[in-house]
Amino acid sequence: MKMAFIGLGQMGKPMAINLLRSHPGLLVNAFSGRAYAELERLGAIAVNDRRTLADCDLVFLSLPDDEVVDNFLLGADGIANWMRPGSTVVDTSTISYAQTLSIDARLAALGIHFLDAPVSGMASRAIDGTLTAMCGGREQVFNAVAPYLRTMASNTLYMGAAGAGQLTKLINQLLFDINCAAIAEILPMAVKLGLDAEKVAAIVNSGTGRSYASEFFVPHILNGQFSSGYPLKHAYKDLISGAGLSAKMGIPLPVLSAATATYQTAVLQGHGDSDKGAMIKVYERLLGVEFRATATSADGAIAHLQ
Repeated sequence: MKMAFIGLGQMGKPMAINLLRSHPGLLVNAFSGRAYAELERLGAIAVNDRRTLADCDLVFLSLPDDEVVDNFLLGADGIANWMRPGSTVVDTSTISYAQTLSIDARLAALGIHFLDAPVSGMASRAIDGTLTAMCGGREQVFNAVAPYLRTMASNTLYMGAAGAGQLTKLINQLLFDINCAAIAEILPMAVKLGLDAEKVAAIVNSGTGRSYASEFFVPHILNGQFSSGYPLKHAYKDLISGAGLSAKMGIPLPVLSAATATYQTAVLQGHGDSDKGAMIKVYERLLGVEFRATATSADGAIAHLQ
């Protein structure tokens, strides 16, 4: 089977490497080409010609957003223009539910199979091949593709019809996003009240307040590191999708709305290129403190509570 992997960013590159280990000769493509040399040393074939990519039986995508995925597949020079009926596209990107349904319908009209298979897990899990993939589409397409997906995602689940994978990913992401916003809001208060940041972090990450978000971001926040995860401005698309579904379905999501305000404030303050941990800077600025390993207690804060 002739396969291609499109998109070699923070998640895509390690995913492609894991797929390449069991499928040498994998075609790879990226807009920048920075990862080509490394992938070629491992046996991949770097290809920029879209007609060559379109000649594959199975194409994986790991691209940044709705517009890029749509243009790459179905734009004026999109590969779907040349793909054969019966070939398959698996989109591991995180895009909107509505866009996923649109892409599925247009590819189906061309006789091309489509599976939405967004993944969950940080870059470290992409490297280890232990991501979770949530898949939507025809079950027979999932069954055919699952062995290849499992080289990249050890937990691969079929969720239902087209779009079900993106909906499941959205549910997971919104919970994660809310956790990140809560960390940003609450931890600076601890320092403002005179508590030691390192000790609070130890309690949170060993107690009932811990979460995957706290375990990943809090150690980085303590060290003032804000480039270890996905850029905040890109994560904002999940919140837009959540708000859209809330409005369309009439489902109240007050906690999500509050978390969204924190994301918006962080982006407006210039933190969009940093990871989600950088949202804490919004409340640090507001309270005049820093939640760092070297942070000092706010003078007299506890005295005011006595």
